[in-house]
Amino acid sequence: MPTFVLILHGLIAVALLGAITHQTLATFAPAHARPGSFFGRFRGVSAGAFTDGIVVLYVVSALLGAIVYLSFRTDIRPFLERAGYWSSLGLFDIKEHFSSIGLGLLPAYWVCWRRSRVAGDAGRARAILTATLAFIVWWNFLIGHILNNTRGFGG
Repeated sequence: MPTFVLILHGLIAVALLGAITHQTLATFAPAHARPGSFFGRFRGVSAGAFTDGIVVLYVVSALLGAIVYLSFRTDIRPFLERAGYWSSLGLFDIKEHFSSIGLGLLPAYWVCWRRSRVAGDAGRARAILTATLAFIVWWNFLIGHILNNTRGFGG
């Protein structure tokens, strides 16, 4: 069961990674990009269209990560501690903290993207929150893979 939840967590993380990356590139792309160019294609899809999906994917990914965390904490972490993988464990601890910060930022992120459809004054906050969440998602994805490659799940 934990292996299935870990695989599902990874698949949802990939979907989240794609959505937040697309939204971030669309947010920072030049407003008047040449049609058909790389950034022009990103601007072709409204960046705000990803907001609800990103919020749902982030929450689901965090919940699945919390479910898998029990197996990690009881089965894998003790091995990593005995083997002296302190830097990997430290990076994973930072990953936990970033996940919590990201969950705390989600309401402000959602409001900024919703409010921008009504009043166009939230552009800078929207860009900063989107970039911050993108950093957190990328960090968590990469560190999760590094740690999984260090020991392997259930191995």
